Amino acid sequence: MSTLAIHNGRVIDPALGQDGIADVVIVDGRIARVGPNEGDMVIEADRIDATGLVVAPGFVDLHTHLREPGAEHQETIASGTAAAARGGFTTVCAMPGTEPPLDSRAAVESVLREAEASAAVRVLPVGCITSNRAGELLAPAGELAGAGVVALTDDGQAVADPNLMRHALQYSTRFGLPVAQHPEDPALVRGGQMHEGWVATRLGLRGRPASGEATMVARDIALAELTGAHLHVCAVSTAGSVALIRAARERGAHITASVTPHHLTLTHERVAFSESYDQIHYDSSAKVFPPLREESDLEALSDALRDGVIDAIATNHAPVSDMEKEIEFDLAAPGISGLETAFGLAMRLVTDGQLSLNTLIERLTIGPVRAWSLDRQSGLEGLGTLAPGAVGDVALVDPASEWTVEPESFASLGHNTPLAGERLQGRVVATVVDGQVVHETAAVAAL
Repeated sequence: MSTLAIHNGRVIDPALGQDGIADVVIVDGRIARVGPNEGDMVIEADRIDATGLVVAPGFVDLHTHLREPGAEHQETIASGTAAAARGGFTTVCAMPGTEPPLDSRAAVESVLREAEASAAVRVLPVGCITSNRAGELLAPAGELAGAGVVALTDDGQAVADPNLMRHALQYSTRFGLPVAQHPEDPALVRGGQMHEGWVATRLGLRGRPASGEATMVARDIALAELTGAHLHVCAVSTAGSVALIRAARERGAHITASVTPHHLTLTHERVAFSESYDQIHYDSSAKVFPPLREESDLEALSDALRDGVIDAIATNHAPVSDMEKEIEFDLAAPGISGLETAFGLAMRLVTDGQLSLNTLIERLTIGPVRAWSLDRQSGLEGLGTLAPGAVGDVALVDPASEWTVEPESFASLGHNTPLAGERLQGRVVATVVDGQVVHETAAVAAL
């Protein structure tokens, strides 16, 4: 029998409304007890002194690109889940934009086998909406559900055909799977390299208009209301989309949504300017789809996150190699490697007073679980909480710790981040999956 006792931390479990100093005891991979001095009741146990730290349920990411199979030069399941562990994520939902894509039972089972062999954290696969992500024929949702997928999406390629999307939503209701859409209308954003605004004009780059997202969100909400299906809007980036989602939820539509840390905190100006605004450049590390937007969008997104209109913070971790980033801006691959910086970047909302620490943790834990009913989909009792009997997943964080982003030291193979050299406040110092420590910093090991 394996036992881990985490002593004297500030336990924040939004699912239970808990916030106070307590011990967490994990026995055989399950939460056994939570409360004052509970760790003292255990004679033989591995121990962590969490004095001065926050003890939270393990983070859950609804939007992770692990790249394997097919693009192992960008990321592997082993390296991507090691990065997740460093970021406090104990469960990641693996996007199907692989080669081959996850559009068949065989492809899904292959990822699950590799995850069992090499993953540092739990991997839940997401299946394709259409075969080969081509947007022409529906993938076999029943077969994919049987193989263990927890949602359906065509990843970064929105389903453009409205009739096909209608049938996908209708079909999904038979299996209780959310349909997740990356909402950019291909006809409106084709060829766009960044947000359509004054920065794009100044740099001479073709823009991706905010309306390209909002029109797709409006269409898909209408289809979800028509079919009664569960629509999830991935990586919301515009105030217009927020307004549409808010109104739909008020009408009772089954709409959930997620937002990335970078869309909450960075604007399109990051592409062209350093913090000092003293020199214009073309920073491909800030090239991401959907693109970084404007300050007014950031405000709408943070308000929606605080109000619960947006259910979850999801990283959209998109690692790419240096050679795919450090080239001409038009040719550079989009994406930000976000797992290892997610908590520190999102903590800016807390230090700025836009969000409470408890709400931030909620949107990283039980929020995503409830959005996709992941406990039911995965069969994992108590995912996203520290309730007795729940899976023994824990993230230990130091909200006051300051650290410098050093991409060369990432566990991820993707070093692509616009945050290189920046100071962040808030750091994950240890991560526990099923009662086993899968990441710890030197500071925790020395306690």
